Amino acid sequence: MQAVEKLHCQSPGCSIQVSRIMRPDDANIAGNVHGGTILKMIEEAGIIISTRHCNRQNKERCVAVLARVERTDFLSPMSIGDVAHVSAEITYTSKHSVEVQVNVMAENILTGAKRLTNRATLWYVALSLENVDKVVEIPSVQYANPEQQEEGRKRYEAQKLDRIETKQRSEDIIFPAINVEPYTVGYSQSSLIHLVGPSDCALHKFVQGGVTMKLMDEVAGIVAARHCKTNIVTASVDAINFHQKIQKGSVMTVSGRMTFTSNKSMEIEVFVDVDHVMESPKGKAPAVTAFFTYVSLDKEGKALPIPMLKIETEDEKRRFEEGRNRYLLTKAKRMAQMQKSQ
Repeated sequence: MQAVEKLHCQSPGCSIQVSRIMRPDDANIAGNVHGGTILKMIEEAGIIISTRHCNRQNKERCVAVLARVERTDFLSPMSIGDVAHVSAEITYTSKHSVEVQVNVMAENILTGAKRLTNRATLWYVALSLENVDKVVEIPSVQYANPEQQEEGRKRYEAQKLDRIETKQRSEDIIFPAINVEPYTVGYSQSSLIHLVGPSDCALHKFVQGGVTMKLMDEVAGIVAARHCKTNIVTASVDAINFHQKIQKGSVMTVSGRMTFTSNKSMEIEVFVDVDHVMESPKGKAPAVTAFFTYVSLDKEGKALPIPMLKIETEDEKRRFEEGRNRYLLTKAKRMAQMQKSQ
């Protein structure tokens, strides 16, 4: 079943819905759809609506490129046979950025039951098709009221600040581990090397953000499965910032390692390095980083205990404590939201 798209407009911007049925190659061996599959669908809807908007008034043809994805929670696992309905709407524009908010619903076509599985916020910039180094100005949208525009501006300023803070990352390299013990960082760490081909790109010669996120989720899933040896699913992804365009013909190295475990969840750091082998002799350069959180499920879909991560070095201890702080902060925010909604 191919993707089906619907388009309609509402304040402040146009919205679309893309739908398709989940197939066996979208899921793991337990039948749970990969988080990367959903992330790729989310980004595809985002690139469609933002590229359409950016070309609505501009004389210079351009394509929207993913710059950032805010923290995304996977509220409910999706299964083979479910129909994913991905709805995307433009909610804010600055001079050079477009904010797209996305909801994902899963439909059981046998019963008609629907449930919300994901919410996501994505930020795009527009690049000229004739000169991919040129950032094109974004057409503005109409807001229902000044408060709506002000809230969007606050979100824009917050994500802009976070992108600046996370642009500098350590030049960590994952070396092959030999004779490692189970439940250590070295035991589960994984890397994937991917040559960017034409099918990874859209209207320009650069890889789509959704393709990159899908590869990141695959690596994180391998790390999680190696650690606990059970069925695992993506629970959330921290904000993902894209700091560099990855062009066709480049080699991507996607690496993942366990950073933190709680009783029922595990955090995996994933980073992407790119080597422009056909163009530059400089070697690898950092392109994307993110933290993925996974949970382990039994056959009834209930969370299983996670084996404790064994710490061996000072760097691993530091990363574990940083992961614990992120875990506690997220838990506190979730509790505050629950109390606010009551």
